[in-house]
Amino acid sequence: MKALLYTGPYTFSYADVPDPVVDDEDVLVRVKACGICGSDVAGHTGKTGRRLPPLVMGHEAAGIVERVGRNVVGFTRGDRICFDSTVYCNQCPACREERFNRCVRRQVLGVSVPEFKRNGAFSEFLAVPHWICAKLPDNVSFVQASLLEPASIGMHAANRAPISKGNTVVVVGAGAIGLFILQAARLRGANTIVASDLNEFRLGLAMRVGADVCINPARADLRQEVLRQTDGRGADVAFEAVGFGETFRLAMSITRTGGRVVAVGNLQKEIEFNLQELVTRELAFLGSYASSGEFRTCIDLIATGRINVEPLISEVLPLREGPAAFRRLLEAKENLLKIVLEP
Repeated sequence: MKALLYTGPYTFSYADVPDPVVDDEDVLVRVKACGICGSDVAGHTGKTGRRLPPLVMGHEAAGIVERVGRNVVGFTRGDRICFDSTVYCNQCPACREERFNRCVRRQVLGVSVPEFKRNGAFSEFLAVPHWICAKLPDNVSFVQASLLEPASIGMHAANRAPISKGNTVVVVGAGAIGLFILQAARLRGANTIVASDLNEFRLGLAMRVGADVCINPARADLRQEVLRQTDGRGADVAFEAVGFGETFRLAMSITRTGGRVVAVGNLQKEIEFNLQELVTRELAFLGSYASSGEFRTCIDLIATGRINVEPLISEVLPLREGPAAFRRLLEAKENLLKIVLEP
């Protein structure tokens, strides 16, 4: 089969690779669309340690069932499906509690680390366990479905903190995940949603998908604006969707006493913050990793238009044009958010 093979830092080859092995519990998927994630772009530089070559990347995907393993029920050839990016065992205590992102044997599609290697969906075919799959309604296209994975991450993040009617929520970082967090926060009942980003194009997208206020912290004082919006209290919940120390401290500064800061981004492994501020203001810090089955809920939300994916789709390109697409996303000279590749 043809695949986009990562062979070294900044290097891909559109090449023939072996067909995937289909085990008894697997579904063989003919991939129809796969989005390029920001983690893929960062990973292909060779600096993250999570994309060890050779590797087929890609974990935001959907397609058609080509065939099923002997033990698979509920799926047949021709079914339109999507699947989780986390390959969980479905047996450990965490899985039995439906906390799939905490599975002790979890792997991630398109990720290669010393502990495991799992080829992903930048390919014609992919084999995945049937329990991570779900059927798609006819009114959700494969391109739209390729955004189910980041949508589910945003939904999981929004579920990590209690959000009540009348709450003010701030999302720091208006990339794909941040844009889905703000939509999920609205569905959870948030009254006022503030989006913050240094990129005006992304702030424009934030307004299109439901932000009430958009602030570029390079041009305005985010903290002062949040205080103004909240009568001096601060945000009830702040989501940090960038992953740098500076943006995490910014999220802390805009959160009210007794509020919650949810860390979603993880670009910088270690950061410094004021421990006394955490203690004296009784802030609650929460981490949010991947998703935990929310993609099944997101299918219906996208199908009914309650989550809007269309503004986030910048281009749809053939898989063979993947190397150029990666270069463009890394250079960040264009107003691009999500590029979807079609095998």
